Amino acid sequence: MKAMILAAGLGSRMRPLTNSTPKPLLQVQGKPLLEHLIFRLKEAGCSEIIINVSYLADKIETFLAAKKTWGVKLTLSNEPSPLETAGGIVKALSLLGGQPFLLINSDVWIDYPFDRLVVDASAMASASPFAHLVMVRNPDQNQDGDFKLPIGKASNAVKLSLQEGEALTYSGVGIYHPGLFKTLEQGKQALGPLLKTWIGEGKITGEKFSGYWLDVGTPGRLQQLDDFLVEGGEN
Repeated sequence: MKAMILAAGLGSRMRPLTNSTPKPLLQVQGKPLLEHLIFRLKEAGCSEIIINVSYLADKIETFLAAKKTWGVKLTLSNEPSPLETAGGIVKALSLLGGQPFLLINSDVWIDYPFDRLVVDASAMASASPFAHLVMVRNPDQNQDGDFKLPIGKASNAVKLSLQEGEALTYSGVGIYHPGLFKTLEQGKQALGPLLKTWIGEGKITGEKFSGYWLDVGTPGRLQQLDDFLVEGGEN
C-alpha cells in the first residue's frame, strides 16, 4: 500500500523555528517529525511513501537522500509553490496509482494504529470513490470541530454529516480513493471544502479516535509533544 505525507507547507505558525528549517524536519526526541512518521508507516505495511515538498524542499531532499537504508521507497512530489492539500494530491496522482492510499499531515502526532487503515484500504479497493477519516476530540484551537459523526452507531465506518451528530476534528489522517481527485484541475486547492461536498454526497465515512493526538503546529505544541514523549508517551 502507498501512503502520502503532506510536507509542503510554509510552517508559518512555527516561526521562528521554520525560518531556516522546514517544519517536517523539526525534531522531537532527537529525530525529525518526518522520520518518526516514515518509520511508523513502514511498520504498518506501507511499501511506498510519496512526500510532497515545496518550502525549503532542498533540505528535505538532502535529508532523505542520506536515508536510503530505511527499507521503504520514498518518492518526492515537488511543488514550485505550495498547492495546499487537495492541489498537492492532484499533482501527485500519477505517483499514487489507482488504489486507495493513506494520507497524513506531516505535522500531526497520533498513536492510532496505522496497520488498521492498511487493512481498511484493501477493502476499499473495489468500492466507489470515497474516503475514510480518523476524527478526534476538538482541541482548544478548533472547539467547533470540522464535521459530525452520528452518535449511537456501532460501526467503525459511519458516514460523516455536516448537520447531525458529535462535532469532531479531522485528525489529518485518512484513507482516500484516488478516484475522488481524478476530475479536479491542477493548481492550488484546499481539501476542506471538497470534504464538505463529498460528505454532503454521502461519500465519506469516519471514526472517532480517543487516543493521543496533537496538531504540532506551533513551537509550544512541539515542546508539548517532546514533553509527552519524555514522560513515556508512545514513540
